Amino acid sequence: MLELVNTLNSVIWSPALIYLCLGAGLFFSVITRFVQVRHFREMWRLLLSGKSSEQGISSFQALAVSLSGRVGTGNIAGVAAAIGFGGPGAVFWMWVVAFFGAATAYIESTNAQIFKEEHDGLYRGGPAYYIEKAMGQKWYAWIFAIATILACGVLLPTVQSNSIGEAVTMVFGQGHVVDTAFGPLAITKVYTAVAIVLLLGFIIFGGVKRIANFTQVVVPFMALAYIIIACVMIALNIDKLPGVFMMIINDAFSPMAGVGAAIGWGVKRGVYSNEAGQGTGPHAAAAAEVKHPAQQGLVQAFSVYIDTLFVCSATAFMILITGAYNVHGAGDAFIIQNVAADVAANSPAFTQIAVEGMLPGIGKPFIALALFFFAFTTILAYYFIAENNVAYIKRTFKIPALTFLLKVAIMVATFYGTVKAADIAWGLGDVGVGLMAWLNIIGILVIFFMAKPAIKALKDYERQQQEGVEEYSFDPDKLGIKNADIWRDKK
Repeated sequence: MLELVNTLNSVIWSPALIYLCLGAGLFFSVITRFVQVRHFREMWRLLLSGKSSEQGISSFQALAVSLSGRVGTGNIAGVAAAIGFGGPGAVFWMWVVAFFGAATAYIESTNAQIFKEEHDGLYRGGPAYYIEKAMGQKWYAWIFAIATILACGVLLPTVQSNSIGEAVTMVFGQGHVVDTAFGPLAITKVYTAVAIVLLLGFIIFGGVKRIANFTQVVVPFMALAYIIIACVMIALNIDKLPGVFMMIINDAFSPMAGVGAAIGWGVKRGVYSNEAGQGTGPHAAAAAEVKHPAQQGLVQAFSVYIDTLFVCSATAFMILITGAYNVHGAGDAFIIQNVAADVAANSPAFTQIAVEGMLPGIGKPFIALALFFFAFTTILAYYFIAENNVAYIKRTFKIPALTFLLKVAIMVATFYGTVKAADIAWGLGDVGVGLMAWLNIIGILVIFFMAKPAIKALKDYERQQQEGVEEYSFDPDKLGIKNADIWRDKK
């Protein structure tokens, strides 16, 4: 199984996808005149404004749902893996892909807002919707929808739940081992899996509104607590911070593991973490109630900053300042070995060791708790995304049982991921992320060259800003944007 997954990843995550992610981000940054920098103040203003409605959630709730997807295992175990396989320089490339990726996030999220629909009294949208309506290729939209249901409903939840299982095992030990149909399993992981699945079932059977209400409370709290702990550790080692910065920068261009490894792992884990271009963020963006599509695009661009420049950087600094990492070379060799050889890089162990070393007795349980909230809310976001694509398919095939089957599938995948090995879980997750990224980035590039809807929306928003309007409005017909039915009806 692991061999098959690794073979798939070597094809999907070829250098072509690495350069496509970076290239698309750079292209959209230039085309939007670096919207992620110019409208930074406006992002803050929009974040705290806006209200929910019967059909949609508020801008802040949409940010919380999308952040619950972005801020997850990738911020703790993913950063550790990037350093463990790509060297400290991989962190620099995570920053680069986040900075340019913020422009990609603006484009895809604005597209989602423009072409959203209302199903069963709720706003629905995402890449499948804007591919069909703006690109005019329903077959391609279906491929994306099916790939996303597979990725978010089956493949990606295994990574999140696996990291929870690994972190809990670090705290309590694995306990006795039981023989099951899945093979020998540690009892600690089995109990953890059962608890996660029960809580997951309670929330996802409550619907989209319950997911939004849960994440808007949990996400800000968990991210803030995590960053505070990181700041305390950095403050205690402030004299080492300049050296860590220089190590990241120097290693990014002449890394121990080779430039290709640093860029490859930095971009792979950067895209996995901040999800810019992956096509997951637009689903939450489409659900928001806003006066103008560009507003949600700007809010989602800001979420990339929160994810990578704040939370991922916090993890990287904790690991590098304390030296709690290894860098893997060819085969079983190590380029750098600071911790035991059997400590898995594809796990939260580096981060737990780093915090435990500075704050004895706190590190392991705190990271386990943080990871539980990070990963669990990400699983909720994955369900939300997969359900949106099931709703897209049900527009054509009205099969009521599809949503129920999705709920069962994501609960089974979550259980499986918790109890199985980390390498398989991360491999499956990478397959899911890679498939979605290929399909979505190609889609938004084709849509740009065909119609430029997100750019037209940005120019219209900036015009209204300059005019000082009291209430923003959006008229797709006036801008020459077709198939934006929700906005035409509003107008």
